[in-house]
Amino acid sequence: MTDAESTAGSTPAADPTAPRGRAALLGPAEVRTLAEEFGVRPTKTLGQNFVHDANTVRRIVAAAGVGRDDVVLEVGPGLGSLTLALLDVVDRVVAVEIDPNLAARLPNTVADRAPELADRLSVVGEDAMRVSAERIPGAPTALVANLPYNVAVPVLLHLLAEVPSLRTALVMVQSEVADRLAATPGGKIYGIPSVKANFFGRVKRAGAVGRAVFWPVPQVESGLVRIDRYPEAPWPQDAAHRRSVFTVVDAAFAQRRKTLRAALSGWAGSPAEAERRLRAAGIDPTERGEKLDVEAFVRLAGTE
Repeated sequence: MTDAESTAGSTPAADPTAPRGRAALLGPAEVRTLAEEFGVRPTKTLGQNFVHDANTVRRIVAAAGVGRDDVVLEVGPGLGSLTLALLDVVDRVVAVEIDPNLAARLPNTVADRAPELADRLSVVGEDAMRVSAERIPGAPTALVANLPYNVAVPVLLHLLAEVPSLRTALVMVQSEVADRLAATPGGKIYGIPSVKANFFGRVKRAGAVGRAVFWPVPQVESGLVRIDRYPEAPWPQDAAHRRSVFTVVDAAFAQRRKTLRAALSGWAGSPAEAERRLRAAGIDPTERGEKLDVEAFVRLAGTE
């Protein structure tokens, strides 16, 4: 069965031989045709690498665990490969696209390839690193995105902070970044992204993605990361508290080889004051930042 045949109709999922959906997903030929038609030349500045494999986008949607009740926030939809697969499954997709040409063209692509689903799409022409919650309609419940690799972590953290309605996030990022996000305390790759992502929820690797499914082919491997926001936050999530915790995290990892007593002297005002606050939080002043979990950083930020 071809990809076009496998997405032509909509029948119960219990029948594995039935068509998979109502959207005609994009393949390599369609991606190149659309890019040529739109005058798109992928740029490193915007981190543009377009997925052209239907099975890959289906796997991303499955890993996200989204369903008919979800409103999905997608960042950098590009030519619409993942957008079409999401529209087959969820109630609504809100796509944030910084490229004005791609933002303007995406509704036309969806109307052509999934006319019955076109009313489920909203496009926001904004920079995902700066977009505010007020500009994002529909109170999205899930973030599902192939994030631009050069700004993946800042975009992810900004959206988790800015859109509290998000319950889950499933993002594709550079493989090394995926490892850092999902790292646990004590390892060499555990650091600022690991702690800050865990501030919002549980983080885990959700798979790998090969280079061959992208156009142009990237020079790096890709990985999937899933974040499930804490059902009941174990600490305040407001902006002031988040800034307080993240300031300590940044200071602790600014000079990884230093003990926390030395690394946090500037934050606390002196090495002695750093030691006092560390001990007040139940933390050994001779430890290093990579030994602390996010709960320890929260306790430390709360000392006076």
